Amino acid sequence: MRLRRPAVQAHIVISDTTHGLPYSKGLMASSVTMAGVPPAHAYRVAEKVEQELNERGVRQITSAELRYLAASLLAEIDERHASTYLQWQAVEELDQPLIILLGGATGVGKSTIATQLAARLGITRVISTDAIREVLRAALSQKLIPTLYVSSFNADEALRVPISSPSEQLIVGFQEQVTAVSVGIKALIARALEEGTDIIVEGAHVVPGFLEGWEEEFDQAVLVPVVIAVSDVEMHRSHFAMRALETRSRPRDRYLSNFEKIRALQGHILSLAERAGAPVVEMFDLDSTLQQIAAIVVAKALEKAQARTEVEAQPEGGGPEWETSPMRIRGANGTSRAMESEREGSPVASRIPGRVPRLRSWELLGARRKG
Repeated sequence: MRLRRPAVQAHIVISDTTHGLPYSKGLMASSVTMAGVPPAHAYRVAEKVEQELNERGVRQITSAELRYLAASLLAEIDERHASTYLQWQAVEELDQPLIILLGGATGVGKSTIATQLAARLGITRVISTDAIREVLRAALSQKLIPTLYVSSFNADEALRVPISSPSEQLIVGFQEQVTAVSVGIKALIARALEEGTDIIVEGAHVVPGFLEGWEEEFDQAVLVPVVIAVSDVEMHRSHFAMRALETRSRPRDRYLSNFEKIRALQGHILSLAERAGAPVVEMFDLDSTLQQIAAIVVAKALEKAQARTEVEAQPEGGGPEWETSPMRIRGANGTSRAMESEREGSPVASRIPGRVPRLRSWELLGARRKG
């Protein structure tokens, strides 16, 4: 008796991708985890997407329709995850280099945030301003710019001309250091634009007020400055204990002995941010911080796109009408028909941020892999 082989299920093809790529549960799950969804839950969402499409006999679907279907299924678990997922997808779709500048005082979590943000966005270049400072030290002698050779919170000790007020001396020394490091930051951005790559620059030397005119100068990129802050004194203090456990080269005593100076610099940076209208994100927990930054990036991209007045048409079945309009998909026979969403009452569509103009085709290939 011959055993019959089970019928091989036909691929579901994403019709608007290069070469008509097949739907992948693994890649879908990977993109869903970027919204802060646990991997196991993300894979279940990816399976439900495939199951629903198979039940409806769908063999072709556009990337926009697929994205909405995933978001609507996510909304059944958590509306916040659905909104965040769509925000991350919008960020990934930018067709201009994305330059994220993360500033803030020592110990607020800039490096951790930058690393996680890069992983979620697929950005391969994360540069610390401390690294820029080290390069500048090799080119500029200590006699020329002595403040380059100390930590930001010790910049008052390196001023060539001391100032009578200790608090003012700290600020002046810090500003001198920031002015020098800003030259290196600017050169990095110019290089990234030349290569068309995304980059995250993080460090205490990314300071609002020292970035004036950069958006106009680098208008071919989406430049997003963000200041990270920790208002709670004890929470800020505890970060140094965690840092010491993670990195032996960063003993907490060195930072805690200068803690008041670090707090003073944070106050100065926040006052400059307020004056410059730069966004400030409070570091409570990593996921919420990353979500806030994603929202800022999307808003910045939309603002830039509106200024350029290069708005593309919404995809068929896309945009805010998705909640009330049936999704147009192709069945196994190739004929176009409407897929009435069983989630018409879902609040997903009302939470969908405006579509970022000038987007590339969404190929469900995970995050941006530039550089």
